[in-house]
Amino acid sequence: MLPTPAERRSRKKTAPDADLSAIGWLGSDQHAASVLTTARMLLAIEQAAGEILPPALRQVCRVARMDRQQLTLAVPGAAHAAKLRQLAPRIAQRLSEGGWNLNQVQVKVQAGLSYIGTNPPRAKNVEPLGEKALDAFETLHASLRPGPLADAVGRLLAHHKP
Repeated sequence: MLPTPAERRSRKKTAPDADLSAIGWLGSDQHAASVLTTARMLLAIEQAAGEILPPALRQVCRVARMDRQQLTLAVPGAAHAAKLRQLAPRIAQRLSEGGWNLNQVQVKVQAGLSYIGTNPPRAKNVEPLGEKALDAFETLHASLRPGPLADAVGRLLAHHKP
C-alpha cells in the first residue's frame, strides 16, 4: 500500500538521513526543485560561456537570464558591455555548437556587479623612499628647468620627506 501525502511529508521530516541543507530542501519541493534546476542550468551556461570569453571579461561577466533562445549576460560597466557586444555573435555560435539551444546574446550593464564572485582589488604595498633615493631626486629636481616634470619631482619629494 502506498503512503499518503501526509505520511510522506512526516516521514521526510523525521527521517534520520534526511538532507537538511538548502540544496536538500530545494530538491524536496516541486516548485523549489524547478528553481534549483534553473540555478544549475544558469551556472552551467555561465561556465560554458566563461570558457569562450577572454580572461578580463570572464571575471566580471555573469549570466543573468536564459529565456527561450536568448541569453542575457550582465557586466559591471559600459566598457565591458561594448567588448561583450562585439563578441556576442561568436559566443552565441560557440554555445550553440556546444549543445545550448540559443541564437542570441543580449548584454546588460549592472553597476556594482564587478566584485561579486571575484577578488576585490588588493591594497598597494608601498615602501617609503630611502635617503639615497631622496638625495638622487633632490639632485634631479635641482637640475631640472621649471615645468611639469620639475613640479612632479617636487611633489614626490614633498610627499616622501619626513
